[in-house]
Amino acid sequence: MKKSTIIASLILTSSLTYAFDLGSIAKGVIDNVTNETKTADSKSSTNTVNSNLDNSTVTSGLKQALKTGVTYAVENLSKDNGYLNNSLVKIPLPENLAKVETLLRSAGGDKMADNLINSMNKAATTAAPKTASIFANAIEKMSVDDAKNILAGSNNAATEYFKTNTTDSLKEMIAPIIQETMKENQVASYYDMANNFYKENAKGMVESTGVMDMAKSFGVDSYLPGSSDQSIDDYVTDKAINGLFTMIAQKEAQIRTNPVAQTTSLLKQVFGN
Repeated sequence: MKKSTIIASLILTSSLTYAFDLGSIAKGVIDNVTNETKTADSKSSTNTVNSNLDNSTVTSGLKQALKTGVTYAVENLSKDNGYLNNSLVKIPLPENLAKVETLLRSAGGDKMADNLINSMNKAATTAAPKTASIFANAIEKMSVDDAKNILAGSNNAATEYFKTNTTDSLKEMIAPIIQETMKENQVASYYDMANNFYKENAKGMVESTGVMDMAKSFGVDSYLPGSSDQSIDDYVTDKAINGLFTMIAQKEAQIRTNPVAQTTSLLKQVFGN
């Protein structure tokens, strides 16, 4: 049997195994997440805020908590390799390449994959410090009703408020920064190189041996990668913003539930038991 046929068969076998196991794995994950969410939501109504305080104190406490969360997110993600070295927010290869990352690397594409990942994450880190003013503006515009709704919500309710009120502004501000940084770090070139490397090597090998047709017959062709028209600029911008929200949510949950994170008298007064 030819070497290319053997490799292609292994790819199909892995894809089939992955596809058949995916349903049970996904169900388990969904069940766990659902249970954890229900638990968190049930706790949030009892551990988030002291209801005996006046509106002004509660609103001030919430705003201070949000400022703390934003500072935490921006400072951490602005450090050297702030995204790259943080498993919660690290920007991976785009989906069309992530599906074949192992194959790409085994075929000699290690350097291209690493260069692309490093440059995307560097672009996000460069943009992170510019976002603080947008979050600060959203916090200042927050009304008493906004504050009440956030405090009555789940442990990431403030982060959801940010998503609703800052996402468009964040994209408008950081997209040009990311685009410029990506040009300086040749992200588009690395992306094109990795994509073309896959198309010219791995994809051709898979198609020439009939694996694609076999995969379709088993209904698992969606697990084999194809070309993508996704904008790499938009991809990195969205991931950079999601990373900021992830870090803010982490700090928000800590302040709501962990006395150690309530580092000022106002935070203790509003969020302490």
